[in-house]
Amino acid sequence: MKKQIVASLAAAMVISAAGTSFAATNPFVDVPARSWAYDAVTQLAKDGIVDGYGDGKFQGDKTITRYEMAQIVARAMAREDKANAKDKDMINKLAVEFASELEALNVRVTNVENRLDNVKWGGEFRERLDNVKQQNTTTGSNTTFTGGSQSYVDMWATAQINPNWIGKAEYESTEQVTNSVNNDGGTTTVAGAKSISPTRVYVQGGFAGGTLTLGKFDPFSAYGLVIDDNMTGAQFQFGNKLQARIAYGKYTGGSMDNNNSDPATINFSAPPTYAVGELDLATSKATNFKFAYHNLSNLNVSGVTYADGTNLITNGSVSNSMHITEAGFDTKLGKNLALMGTYSKNNLSVNDSSYNADSTKNSGYFAQLTYKAADLKVAGSYDLFANYRNVPVLTQLDSTWDYVRGMKGAEVGIEYVPAVQTKITAFYLNGKDLTNNDGTFLGATTADPTDKVYRAQVEFFF
Repeated sequence: MKKQIVASLAAAMVISAAGTSFAATNPFVDVPARSWAYDAVTQLAKDGIVDGYGDGKFQGDKTITRYEMAQIVARAMAREDKANAKDKDMINKLAVEFASELEALNVRVTNVENRLDNVKWGGEFRERLDNVKQQNTTTGSNTTFTGGSQSYVDMWATAQINPNWIGKAEYESTEQVTNSVNNDGGTTTVAGAKSISPTRVYVQGGFAGGTLTLGKFDPFSAYGLVIDDNMTGAQFQFGNKLQARIAYGKYTGGSMDNNNSDPATINFSAPPTYAVGELDLATSKATNFKFAYHNLSNLNVSGVTYADGTNLITNGSVSNSMHITEAGFDTKLGKNLALMGTYSKNNLSVNDSSYNADSTKNSGYFAQLTYKAADLKVAGSYDLFANYRNVPVLTQLDSTWDYVRGMKGAEVGIEYVPAVQTKITAFYLNGKDLTNNDGTFLGATTADPTDKVYRAQVEFFF
């Protein structure tokens, strides 16, 4: 049985999980329940390369120690000549991860880091088409954004520095191919946008019984409602059943803006100081709880409407710092049904009664119900999902969920894997734009608009 959280969240976590190495100061410490090693050994067992430990049975539903895991790896190494290329690669990675324990077992792993290619490449290609229709609920006029297509490439290189440390660089390229806008008969074309940049560059490895990350990385926390963007600094993660993570540095992600006339807009003229702490608690095989605290100081607020940030107040006075608390859970309701819910709240509030009450709120939430699970390794697998969001601008930094910034509404969709490492996604969202009464959204000005979003996309992973 795989040791992992609900499958619907796996994609959001892939960057932080890839290449993680766990220190082994004590060979009898448990391998973390969500370690990639369990998946690797499960696959090796399915392929007949290993048959478990002790009595010869691989007890996939039991958390085991690094010493026990090393015993399994040692048997896999002994049968490596019967493994296919993919299994050999997994064996090599396991040998690097558990090198010290293997040496304690007198298994010869001299220069084991040389068993791996020094640099591994991975990435994603994505083609997306969004159709957004916005309606002015007061006048009934429509603005339709048709053909909003996006081409996206994400490539990352992972270099094995030594048995315990890796270096990683990620480059993303996005091109907004076209975005035609029809305003009740009149058509204009919004110019496409292009970008390419080294979005993340960091090193990561075992340190003091945990995992240390240094550089520019994504501190994805809890369920991604508050942040799925970059910071530059240091992060330390430790623990097993109760995992803790702390990070400190500069927030180098996007601003908290939906548009420059929203009362909760915060544009950072310089990266603010950012600190985050998170606790992940697995209360059972089926249920996890996550708690996070985000603090930003030296905000360096700038903008168009509120350049000095005077409308962001706490306890009646202007603040140049803020914090957002975040809490959520995920649980399996049965073999094929999973539920996730997450909530966030900012300590600041907006002091302007002339704006839409929804846009000035400082708390928000997102909940999703998922049936089955689309697995990139299994052709024909799929999942169906339904979610609801109410996320005022002030309640997140840069969420992992699309169309949540300043949005309230429901979404239904499907993910389907037609071939291994390929995924098709489609969804429909019916929501309300929680901006000010002018309702500026994607370049169109209406009053209290409703938004209907249709998306179809295909992704290829390698």
